[in-house]
Amino acid sequence: KCVYHFRIPARERIRAVIDEGTFVEFGEEMESVDILNFTDTKKYVDRLKEAKKKTGRKEAVITGKGKIQGVEVALAVLDFEFQGGSMGSVVGEKIAITAEVALESRIPLIIFSASGGARMQEGTLSLMQMAKTSAALARLSDASLPFISVLTDPTTGGVAASFAMLGDVIISEPGALVGFAGPRVIEQTIGALVGFAGPRVIEQTIQQKLPEGFQRAEFLLEHGMVDMIVERSRLKATLFMILRYLSGSGDR
Repeated sequence: KCVYHFRIPARERIRAVIDEGTFVEFGEEMESVDILNFTDTKKYVDRLKEAKKKTGRKEAVITGKGKIQGVEVALAVLDFEFQGGSMGSVVGEKIAITAEVALESRIPLIIFSASGGARMQEGTLSLMQMAKTSAALARLSDASLPFISVLTDPTTGGVAASFAMLGDVIISEPGALVGFAGPRVIEQTIGALVGFAGPRVIEQTIQQKLPEGFQRAEFLLEHGMVDMIVERSRLKATLFMILRYLSGSGDR
């Protein structure tokens, strides 16, 4: 049987893992502004308008609180349909706020990542969110509160280089693309640092042939970068099991 995991909207992910009627969204009024008056092939403000019209939302992440089989969690779900799930100042702020809510409420945090990385139209402001979100998660860790990171296709760029890989438990969906850069970007990259370079550059540097699928979830699992790969149909039950263990109430 085919177990290919198509990309799905954030709302559908929430329905799949959160108990019906328990999700309470916060931060939905927050939206990005074009501080830099940025224009590439089109204006940033026009890109935002298109994304809002396409998704019916103001930003690329949905944040809130809900329950998984009765266990309360703070939740942030990135949506690739909105500007490629890119992290700008509002996305970073909403994720940081969600971590703060988890800290104040003494509940676990779960983040679903689906992103092309930092939002280039916001320049340095978008890159700052990598540090902001990581600092918020550090405070959560200091308080001994669990953070579960769920990687979905794709998880790349500044998101992969910050909060997505900081989970106490890191779960990936099957076949998810995970890495600093996607194939199209790394194929065009020449002279980058080896850790962030494309296959051709790395092969020339280490004089070895790279294995197939080195940016896929299965390769990362084999090399210890993720803790488990879980099919979408089993994800809610798996999250509940992990939450029980981390809370000390599960059978060992």
